[in-house]
Formats: sequence, structure tokens, C-alpha cells
Amino acid sequence: MTETVYGGGCLCGWIRYEAIGPANDPHTCSCRQCQRFSGAPTTVWVEFPRDGVCWTGPGQEPSTFRSSDTTRRAFCQKCGSSIGAIDDAPTIELLIGGFDEADQAALRPRRHAFDDRKPGWWHVDTGPADAGADEP
Repeated sequence: MTETVYGGGCLCGWIRYEAIGPANDPHTCSCRQCQRFSGAPTTVWVEFPRDGVCWTGPGQEPSTFRSSDTTRRAFCQKCGSSIGAIDDAPTIELLIGGFDEADQAALRPRRHAFDDRKPGWWHVDTGPADAGADEP
């Protein structure tokens, strides 16, 4: 069985990556760290084993900032794009918006973390993949 390869990178292309599936725990998060890291009310993440992520762009590995006792936030030092989080555990969480083909069923969020921290006007849909299929 062939594993899926997910390609992606930053806005300027300095940081590029290939993540070899399966894509684990795709989810959204509205914690204050994620909000400040991304500048958005919610981030959308997916996890891969550290040894399943290969940094392929000219910048190689992204720059990082230690944001907690367990993780470092990853970003491009040239364009400032948020890339993901490199955990102390053998896990890398990548932001789904950086993938070349983000509209894949395996990347659809299945849960939402810190729902109580999202703005009241913000709606996050983590329902079944076919929810809203009839909408334009």
C-alpha cells in the first residue's frame, strides 16, 4: 500500500516540506497561543510523526520559537509564514493552510480544541465530511 505524500510550504517558497501520511488528528484550535501564532481566531492542524516530515525547500528546516514546555512554533524566517509546531514528542503539527492541496478528506478537521476561546461570532464546522455538500 502506497502512503500519501502531502506537499506544502510557506508563502515565499523558502520553506517547503513533504509529509508522509497517514494524517493524524486533523483538528482546529482556538487557544490564545494558536490565535497569536496565526493571527486568526482558529488554526487548523494535522499531525505527522517527526520522521515522516522532510524539509525540502532551500531554507531547509523552519525557524522556531519555544512557545511552551512541550513545543516550538515553526515559521519561515524570510516571509514570516506560520508553518506549524515541532513538538518535543516525536510529532510535527503542520498548519493545513500551507498544504499544496488542502482540500483532501484526510485533512478535514474532526474536532475543535478550546472552543470556549473562539470569538462568539466565529463558526467552526468539524461535522461529517458530507455536511453541507448541497450548499453552493
